[in-house]
Amino acid sequence: MTIPEVSLSSCKKTMPVIGLGTSSDPTADTETTKAAVIEAIKAGYRHFDTAFAYRSEQGVGEGIAEALKTGLIKCRDELFVTSKLWSSFADKDMVVPAIQMSLKNLQLEYLDLYLIHWPLKLSQNVRSLPTTEDNIFPLDIQSVWEGMGECKTLGLTKAIGVSNFSRKKLEQLLSAAKIPPAVNQVEMNPVWQQKELRKFCKENGILITAYCPLGANGTKWGDNRIIECDVLEEIAKAKGKTTAQVSLRWVYEQGVSLVTKSFNKERMKQNLEIFDWSLSEKESEKINQLPQRKGVLFVNLLGPHQFVRQIDAEL
Repeated sequence: MTIPEVSLSSCKKTMPVIGLGTSSDPTADTETTKAAVIEAIKAGYRHFDTAFAYRSEQGVGEGIAEALKTGLIKCRDELFVTSKLWSSFADKDMVVPAIQMSLKNLQLEYLDLYLIHWPLKLSQNVRSLPTTEDNIFPLDIQSVWEGMGECKTLGLTKAIGVSNFSRKKLEQLLSAAKIPPAVNQVEMNPVWQQKELRKFCKENGILITAYCPLGANGTKWGDNRIIECDVLEEIAKAKGKTTAQVSLRWVYEQGVSLVTKSFNKERMKQNLEIFDWSLSEKESEKINQLPQRKGVLFVNLLGPHQFVRQIDAEL
């Protein structure tokens, strides 16, 4: 399976347009994640998306190590690995130690992409979510981004970017950034299409990576709006595809990359089978007209605090 790749700004290495996400609810154990990574590599995945907060870095690292040991891949450079700076470490002096911790978990010398996970800072004593408002602080975007730039300068990551950043937050970052963000990873799918944010990111050379392209059905933050969407089901039946494949194909046709999470071997394969067919103009227009509603809300993760509500409103 050959997966198309896309170029990133300020980075020579290209990124496969579809990656395997490793966030699980409940959190998967290390062996389960390791096994999923190995199966994904066998299926053709070469991009793996993890984060310190997912508690999946160790499993991803062990899966990569096993794939190298058994010859499934010849060298680490065949893979594209993304991880994220957790909000408890969102301080300029903590960014480099944080990526070094992630690299140790992953058993890697460098990341291909390192993202600021959330556009806020959390107290270091936060051990579970939701949390109280006195544990949540505005993010000092400029100073934390300087720390991200240091990670790139030191060769600890090939590219840097952000996640869950609104246009307003991106404008703040771009106003003083020496290195522009290569990626903004946000929720995006047929029922949350992010049209304005996509336009802004395209104009500024920032690649959107869509998470929850299938709505994260089965998780505490997701729902079944995609899988049970009548319009998508109708198109899927007409084309002999699954509803999930129609959703993923639509996302891909918007000129973005995507991360899809499934540890099921057959669904992993199905999620890659979206590149040798296309949606008609009429089908795309039907999807473009779907009612829009954001699925992932920070108030559900952090609590109904005023500052958190403001972040949700921006996104």
